[in-house]
Amino acid sequence: MYMAYGWPQVLPIEQGNSPSSQKIVYLKLVNRLMLVVAPSHLELWSSSQTTSFYLHIFKVQFTDKRIHVGGKQPSALFLVNIKLLLNEQVPFPVKDQTVSNIICDNKHLLIGLSNRSLYSISWKGEFYGAFDIKCHAGEIDENLQLSYSFQNGTPPSKSSEVHCLDPIVSGTSAISWLELSLSLRILFVLFSDGQILMCSVSKRGLKQAESIKAEKVLGSGDAACVSVASNQHVLAVGTRRGVVELYNLAESALLIRTISLYDWGYSVEDTGPVSVIAWTPDNSAFAVGWKLRGLTVWSLSGCRLMSTIRQIGLSAVSSPVVNRNPDWKYEPMMAGTALIHWDEYGYRLYAVEERCSERILAFSFGKCCLNRGVSGSTYVRQIICGEDRVLLVQSEESDELKMLHLNLPVSYISQNWPIMHVAASADGTFLAVAGLHGLILYDVRLRRWRFFGDITQEQKIQCKGLLWLGKIVVVCNYVDSTDTYELLFYPRYHLDQSSLLCKRSLLTNPIVMDIYGDYILVTYHPFDVHIFHVKLSGEMTPTSNPDLQLSTVRELSIMTAKSPPVSMRFIPDQLPKDYALVNHKCLILRANGELSLLDLDDGHERELTDSVELFWVTCGPSDDNKNLIEEISWLDYSHRGMQVWYPSPGADPFKQEDFLQLDPELEFDREVYPMGLLPNAGVVVGVCQRMSFSACTEFPCFVPSPQAQTILHCLLRHLLQRDKIEEAFNLAQLSAEKTHFSHCLEWLLFTVFEAEISRQNVLKNAGPDLNHNLKKSLLEKTCDLIRNYPEYHDIVVSVARKTDGRHWAQLFCAAGRSTELFEECFQRRWYRTAACYILVIAKLEGTAVSQYCALRLLQATLDDSLYELAGELVRFLLRSGREYEQVPAESDGLSPRFLGFLLFSSKKQSTDSTSIPSKERSAHVTSIKNILESHASYLMSGKELSKLVAFVKGTQFDVVEFLQRERFGCARLENFASGLELIGQKLQMDTLQSRLDAEFLLAHMCSVKFKEWIVVLATLLRRSEVLFDLFRHDTRLWNAYYYTLQSQPAFGEYNDLLEDLEERLSSTPDLQEP
Repeated sequence: MYMAYGWPQVLPIEQGNSPSSQKIVYLKLVNRLMLVVAPSHLELWSSSQTTSFYLHIFKVQFTDKRIHVGGKQPSALFLVNIKLLLNEQVPFPVKDQTVSNIICDNKHLLIGLSNRSLYSISWKGEFYGAFDIKCHAGEIDENLQLSYSFQNGTPPSKSSEVHCLDPIVSGTSAISWLELSLSLRILFVLFSDGQILMCSVSKRGLKQAESIKAEKVLGSGDAACVSVASNQHVLAVGTRRGVVELYNLAESALLIRTISLYDWGYSVEDTGPVSVIAWTPDNSAFAVGWKLRGLTVWSLSGCRLMSTIRQIGLSAVSSPVVNRNPDWKYEPMMAGTALIHWDEYGYRLYAVEERCSERILAFSFGKCCLNRGVSGSTYVRQIICGEDRVLLVQSEESDELKMLHLNLPVSYISQNWPIMHVAASADGTFLAVAGLHGLILYDVRLRRWRFFGDITQEQKIQCKGLLWLGKIVVVCNYVDSTDTYELLFYPRYHLDQSSLLCKRSLLTNPIVMDIYGDYILVTYHPFDVHIFHVKLSGEMTPTSNPDLQLSTVRELSIMTAKSPPVSMRFIPDQLPKDYALVNHKCLILRANGELSLLDLDDGHERELTDSVELFWVTCGPSDDNKNLIEEISWLDYSHRGMQVWYPSPGADPFKQEDFLQLDPELEFDREVYPMGLLPNAGVVVGVCQRMSFSACTEFPCFVPSPQAQTILHCLLRHLLQRDKIEEAFNLAQLSAEKTHFSHCLEWLLFTVFEAEISRQNVLKNAGPDLNHNLKKSLLEKTCDLIRNYPEYHDIVVSVARKTDGRHWAQLFCAAGRSTELFEECFQRRWYRTAACYILVIAKLEGTAVSQYCALRLLQATLDDSLYELAGELVRFLLRSGREYEQVPAESDGLSPRFLGFLLFSSKKQSTDSTSIPSKERSAHVTSIKNILESHASYLMSGKELSKLVAFVKGTQFDVVEFLQRERFGCARLENFASGLELIGQKLQMDTLQSRLDAEFLLAHMCSVKFKEWIVVLATLLRRSEVLFDLFRHDTRLWNAYYYTLQSQPAFGEYNDLLEDLEERLSSTPDLQEP
């Protein structure tokens, strides 16, 4: 007998895309497990009693059976066997415990408990019990001081320092999260009160208590989550303040920088605390999710690569208003981020939104540098690699950069998904792309793909690296059957075993490869360097039979405790192209960001800088005559921005004592990540994220947008410093047609002038440098270079306006006298540029000279109808006579803001001649008034009314006083008929601007009661109410007006106006003779 009791339990299954997917098609219970089969998914439930603290260990075994989901080709899905190995209750010593996540090595599992202890379990189900972390008084490092260097965002409100306390003894909070790095043998324990305990783990693993030892307490005491990048030796800590802190584990857990959205206008009130952090598989970037809103991906240096939060601009005063309406979801992760995880290749980021756990969002990503150690790179072709496509940056004729999506052929990528390696040829005309198996080539110019003709040959290749050797593609292949590695050399015109030029076995898996000229560099773990020389005989054509020989020329084994290299590049010797000698040096970028120079002869290594993410070697002979960057040794990118390195003069260009210092850091937008260089343009190409919105989609489309930043000014300054005047001129000539050329020259002069000011301040108290006085300064050489271009005058005065007026004399001593530059602009009719020199002349030459120049320029601008500029000159002249007399001697230095105030102040602040009492009017005020009145008379005499209106508005000329005085002079109309015809022709009333000008004149004519002009303008504007008000008190004027319009056929267009006026006047009882 069975009897039901109690309420039934509801077990909700996952919702599918359609109502039919919620239908259960199969249900079975066995071994205390319940299998639920729905049309769209499978679910496995435990059907036993829900007693807490049960440990379930499953074994997942993949089979060789593929799942067919449609179509002829099988999918990448395989059937798996899942077997329950262990189902035991954990014998915790204390009941009512809460547990953290589970971490493990290959033998043991570890769980954090709410009583601050750890519980160890083996994979075989052996329970070793709970133990406390060994943390005795005085063992925790008390001397470590953390400093907030290289911040991205605001500094935290709390001081971030190592706490000198024993968290095991004094704390009462529970363990909420465990983070283990097996390679670093470090365990991080996060407590619910925000403390982080860093522990060392012995080689014995996680079994015993003595294997784990507390080292120090990290963070600011408000940690919410942690994630470690073992390859980079960096710990990321998400805080309750919405800030991410990065710690360098290789430097005693030093805080290196903070990451936040503060500079983008978002505070913790908008995003909430950090909820989750996930590093990419290669540890080069990390994703950050916030509790209340948003998901963002950052590079290690702090560049914001992707963000779901809408951009509102840097340094915003207030945060944008968030629309919380659930029906208006144009922003992913609007409700906050609960969980995130990268796929194994780093091409997709999966995220679960807070309070929206019924679905998972997958964001697609492309990688700018994938497997940078074993794949060749070129700065000529900028590439982003996706899982099934390649994104190419293309430079259009208009210098606009565009992103081209190059989808791989379906026949290849469907069998070899995803893309593993991409390499561009040195000239950027060919791409080599490799998936899980095989290799294909793409001709960029012809837009054609090239495949292996035999698919069995394609499947035998497991590419672990790609390089280009001229017209030969070099493949680092893994042979699965023998577990060996080899180099394969294929000509780009034919991918087939019959065309294989050479095969060379390698010792093991290479970690770094590079090619320059005829030499190949291969580096094995831990740091064994082999250099091969390639000798090619015969022509590389399909009809010939070329022969390739590979010989070892150098082997180097280096013993070091440093991080392993992730990229190595030859440093070309500064020798002619036909100088056949192997390169003696190479650059090394290590996993921890250290950039060093290695001597391949003796193995000596010299550290150059740290925290580097990318670098590009650009020096050496070039086949391109328009290469603008061959004078650079290399460039690197880090949190400091772009840095340019130059070869030093001297016998040994890399000698340490005279190794040239870095160029001043190039400020790089924290939203733009550099990808490469355009040598012909002298610019760095980067990429940033943009979002495209559509009304037909729920979420925006993420669009990578290429950006360009010039480095031409750095190159020119470097050449001028080394007295390479002719080379600098030739370099400038190559860029003269570029859109950014003027900006580069201005930035060049500005940086040189600022450096000269700083140098003079340092040497102010030192004795005179006689040797320096005998040669031209860098400022003089810079001015001489820029003087060759028509932008020279604009550039000089623009730099002056950006600097302190106290140093203008020094600038114009090198650039030329300000009056001479003004005169040259005046003669060439560059009046706006000439106007910018007026205040400089006043500062350097005196007020009288500046007023004389301004009066000449005023007359010239009036003659050319440049009335807005004329108005600025008028306001300057009216102020200069008074203000310069009142300026104290110690206030000679005029800031650029003051210059802009004088030359380009608003019209509301203007002062015309009528506001100055007649007793205080000086001679220069009288001169201004005469010039303006003379020009107004000229315009009125010629009835150039549109120009008159623009003149009055631009100069604030008192047209009322002028009209009163010239009523019977130049402003007089001979008769109504001729005046109406002439003014109609001048104003062209069919345009809106002409009607507005007529309205402006009519208002002023009414103010002075100028009847002749009122009648003409009101007729042209068909302002019947104005005419009616005028005629109803003057019958004689009405009759003359009526007769004139009726008697002349040319005025027939005004008949409707006459009829309207006649009707209104006939109904007016008070019409009378004047």
